[in-house]
Amino acid sequence: MKQFASWISVIPYEEATGKLKILYDRIKGPGNEIDNIMLTHSLRPHSMEGHMALYKNVLHHHGNSLPKWLLEVTGVYVSLLNGCEYCVEHHHAGLTRLLRDDDRAHAIREALENQTPEQVFEGKELAILRYARALTETPASLHRDSLADMRAAGMDDGEILEVNQVVSYFAYANRTVLGLGVTTQGDMLGLSPSDSDDPDNWSHG
Repeated sequence: MKQFASWISVIPYEEATGKLKILYDRIKGPGNEIDNIMLTHSLRPHSMEGHMALYKNVLHHHGNSLPKWLLEVTGVYVSLLNGCEYCVEHHHAGLTRLLRDDDRAHAIREALENQTPEQVFEGKELAILRYARALTETPASLHRDSLADMRAAGMDDGEILEVNQVVSYFAYANRTVLGLGVTTQGDMLGLSPSDSDDPDNWSHG
């Protein structure tokens, strides 16, 4: 059994019953591993179910038109801005797997860590990251014209909504992790649901 690092107690997979066991069985990885961020919800399975639904529908849904790797980049950037190492490590690993280009993934991370996304992105991708930074750091400063660069880069309002929801989801996930002291200890990094068509399918491809 992996050792779990958090500031609150959790119910491990081996001790789960009822609704919690059902949820664990839906999201478990190889060896019945449950990511620590989800284990943290174990005392209130209903909040785990809410988190699961938000995560799967925002990041892993066939209705999205932006590529999954770009949504992951956005999540990594938001997590870096919020100082959430847990989400950075998990989602950079996922990004690397999706890109299948370790050098590109490393260059992206380095640019985001230095807050110089313009070194590796331009056009639509850069407009997305600039919006993500503003929404993360100074949300009250945004206004209608804050969407202008994304629109000028050819994005429609549905794509803008996708970006907004990814940034907002990571604000939630980062604060779940940072507020409860969740670490990556024992986690398998980079796993994510491979089936975007079925909201209940959490199998890891």
